[in-house]
Amino acid sequence: MYAIFVTLNVQQDKIAEFEEVSLGDAQGSTRDEPECFRFDILRDPAVPGRYYLYEVYLNADSLEKHRATPHFQKWWATVEDWFEEDLAKIEMETVFPSDEGWEAQKPHLLNW
Repeated sequence: MYAIFVTLNVQQDKIAEFEEVSLGDAQGSTRDEPECFRFDILRDPAVPGRYYLYEVYLNADSLEKHRATPHFQKWWATVEDWFEEDLAKIEMETVFPSDEGWEAQKPHLLNW
């Protein structure tokens, strides 16, 4: 599987709005994208406004499909001017769980 870890620094006056609109993208990703196996939004308690996204997809093409979805397009159009600096992205390949493990847990992502 293909995974990304993104670090975002959100402007202080946009934190609450960022969290609210980001839920729509995360929920749309896990619900509507069969090749998205994980979409976590994490908040750094030590650095106000710093968030991390951890996403797992079947492959890099799946991430490109994600970026073309209505929920991502809506999210990006809303938040793209809210960042204090450029996003930092790390691309990875998963080791554990196995690909079969990621696929097996997919239905449980909908238990919000």
